[in-house]
Amino acid sequence: MLGAIAGDIIGSIYEWAPIKTKEFPLFKEQCFFTDDTVLTVAVASAILDEGDYRDALLEFGRRYPDSGYGGSFGVWLHSDDPQPYNSWGNGSAMRVSPIGFAFDSKEDVLGEAERTAEVSHNHPEGIKGAQATAMAIWMGRNGRSKGEIRDAISGSFGYDLARSVDEIRPTYEFDESCQRTVPEAITAFLESESWEDAVRNAISLGGDSDTLACITGGIAEAFYGPVSEDIRREVRGRLTPDLWEVAERFRARFWPGDEGN
Repeated sequence: MLGAIAGDIIGSIYEWAPIKTKEFPLFKEQCFFTDDTVLTVAVASAILDEGDYRDALLEFGRRYPDSGYGGSFGVWLHSDDPQPYNSWGNGSAMRVSPIGFAFDSKEDVLGEAERTAEVSHNHPEGIKGAQATAMAIWMGRNGRSKGEIRDAISGSFGYDLARSVDEIRPTYEFDESCQRTVPEAITAFLESESWEDAVRNAISLGGDSDTLACITGGIAEAFYGPVSEDIRREVRGRLTPDLWEVAERFRARFWPGDEGN
C-alpha cells in the first residue's frame, strides 16, 4: 500500500502542472499527500478493523476535508445521507489498492473491490476500474508474470493494454475517468523495470498525475516487492501520525516481509 501512497505524493505537484518526461526529482519539498492517500488509508482501516467501507471513507474524508476531492465526491462526502451517484471517475481505482494486498482469492478481491467502489462510484466503469486495479495487484503479489497480468486484465475488463507509454504520451491529457486512467496506469507498470520506473512512466504521461502514479505505484509494489527504505522515509515524513499508523498496521498484517523501521 505504501507504493500507492508514495505514487500519490510524488505525483501531487504535477496534477495541475503536467510533465511529459521521466526526468524529474522523485520527491520535491512541495510534494504532499492528496485525497488518493486519505481514501486509500480509509479502505485499509476498514479492512483492519472489520469496518464498513462507506463509514471509513466518510470518517477519513471528513477528517481531511481539504485534500483535493472531486466536486461530486465532495458533495457526497458532506451529505447527510450520502448515496451512490453513478460515477465512473477514477476515484474508485485510486483508493482500492489495499484490497489487492489483503484478500487471497480472485473472487474475494473482485467482490471486495466492487464493495469499495459501489458506495459512491456505482457506474459499471467505476466498478470495473476498481476491480481491474485490485486484480492486477493480487496477480502481482502472487507471482504472475506481466504477460499473464496483461492478458487477464484485457480479457476480463476489455482494456486496451497493447499501446506503449511512448504511444500514449504525446496526445494524452488530464482525464478523471476510470476508462482513460486505469488502462494507462496499468500500461505504465507493464512497461517498467522497477517500482520507481513505473511511477516515472505514469507521471510522464502528463495526465491526472497523482492518481495515475497512485494506481501504478500500488501495482508495481505488489509485483516488485516493498518500496525501499528511502521511499518509506519520504512517505513517513509527509503523512500525519494517524495516516501513518494505519499504513504501518496494514503493512505489518498484510506485507510482513517488509520489516521497515
